[in-house]
Amino acid sequence: MIAPDKNKKLKVRFGGCSSSGLKQENQDAFVALAPKGSANYLKGAVACLADGVSCSENAQQASQMAVSQFVDDYFSTPDTWSVRTAASKILSSLNAWLFHHGQQASARHNSFVTTFSSIIFKSNTAHLFHVGDSRIYRYRNDQRLELLTRDHIQKNGGRSLLTRALGMDDHLEIDYQQEDIELNDIFILTSDGVHEFVSPAEIRQALEADNEVESTAKTIVEHALKSGSDDNLTCLIVKVDELPIATIDEVHRQLTQLAIPPVMDVGMTIDGYEIKRVIHSGTRSHVYLVQHPDHKRPYILKAPSPNFSEDAQYLEGFIREQWVGLRADHDSIMKVYAPSHDSQFLYLLAEYIEGQTLRQWMHDNGKHTSLEKMREIVQGIVTGLRVFRRMEMIHRDLKPENIMICDDGRIKLIDFGTVKVSGLSEIASPICEDVPVGSVDYIAPEYLLEGQADHRSDIFSLGAIIYEMLSGKLPYQMSHAHRRTPKDIHEWRYQSIRNYDKNIPEWIDCALEKATHPSFQQRYEVLSELVKDLYEPNVNLLEKYQRVPLIERNPKVFWQCLSFVFGCIIILQWLLLT
Repeated sequence: MIAPDKNKKLKVRFGGCSSSGLKQENQDAFVALAPKGSANYLKGAVACLADGVSCSENAQQASQMAVSQFVDDYFSTPDTWSVRTAASKILSSLNAWLFHHGQQASARHNSFVTTFSSIIFKSNTAHLFHVGDSRIYRYRNDQRLELLTRDHIQKNGGRSLLTRALGMDDHLEIDYQQEDIELNDIFILTSDGVHEFVSPAEIRQALEADNEVESTAKTIVEHALKSGSDDNLTCLIVKVDELPIATIDEVHRQLTQLAIPPVMDVGMTIDGYEIKRVIHSGTRSHVYLVQHPDHKRPYILKAPSPNFSEDAQYLEGFIREQWVGLRADHDSIMKVYAPSHDSQFLYLLAEYIEGQTLRQWMHDNGKHTSLEKMREIVQGIVTGLRVFRRMEMIHRDLKPENIMICDDGRIKLIDFGTVKVSGLSEIASPICEDVPVGSVDYIAPEYLLEGQADHRSDIFSLGAIIYEMLSGKLPYQMSHAHRRTPKDIHEWRYQSIRNYDKNIPEWIDCALEKATHPSFQQRYEVLSELVKDLYEPNVNLLEKYQRVPLIERNPKVFWQCLSFVFGCIIILQWLLLT
């Protein structure tokens, strides 16, 4: 992916102060980190604060481990993951560790329990994660100080008892919310030793009196101590100095820094790669089989068409294909290789797959694939889709042309230019998709109608492919609707596959109808459920199928039967009258 210019990135300032106060040991902890380079663009900056429960001898270890491990692990998670997924997985793991060791201690005073509040700043959004009674405030230029979190406590007489915290229970319920970031926003994280003794008005006064976040945090802590705080005191302040908001012109300039290669022919070279064969030459891209003198194996070189040199959306998708391919390292996914660092050209270098597309295989093997072969192919496709799912990516253009059947029978998914990456979707960009990407014959209704897609959208596409493998047809006759864009999901009317082949079992038909249901809520939730129903009948689906009136289940057969009955009546009347 193309990162923003060096003068167009997220810049935040941190300032913190932590004191044991009147206590001998400081059981509070905080960590803040704003990395440089691509990590700043792809992962953002992190600030977090923890307050160990004071009744425990391990409170300090719990709080320090929570903040340090959280930050270290967050920047180690895949770039493809969304902030919420990455943070939630880390916090669940941390909670499990703290709770397990607390249980082993077998005494309340030895437990590993701590509050936790964190902000992850990514692009122009703040992601808040919170459990316990530490707090997060936000101060804006309009002089508003807003409390963004709620305390997880229960009042019992004059005491406040924690109802939720890290390590308190084997099940973690953590508050999560997103907040838009504005330039000069100030976020304040405090432990209860601070905010129980300093009012919001006093925090606001301290922020307005001093522009230096470090000294302001120290002032707030000292004020709380003077006001009678008898607990540990911690205040962490984060100020947003710059946001990575780029214009479409700036993004286009970055996308066109590399030159699009001219259309090439056999014998020509680019960066040492000799064109051995022109595999495809179309209006959108050019694909070549190439060989480099330093390497024994051939490669595929894919270059964008010069026709799209001014199309920022297309170029961004082309670069995303390389970005995705470099990270989706699995035998079921086409391998993509990093280009030469000194190259002046924009192209993609991938493995050469010896085989044919599923489309060509379907042409060569006839319209009706056996159930056994269908299952074999589907297993290979599902393996690839699971790789994307684990990395929080959606293919969005799954079709026979983008599925390769290798000569040895392995299945590989190709063409990642339309892949949606959760981690990248959180980064603000002036480039937006004017129309949904993907083939209209396999695209899910919710994506076509609303521009929204999730993993169930790929399940829809897979269901349509299976249907076509078995019948040579598609489950929906939508050519007329696609020309004018459908208005709602009711225009998708499933055609029973048994209309084309009576030998296909009803339970397979049921599975395909569920997989390609127009409403994504009615589809399979996970791929394994679909695979299971392709091997053995789903009794619940069959019963539901058989309860549906014949006119809805198979209108063609209904009207044929009705016509036959009317024909018999007419013949009978004619015989009686004669």
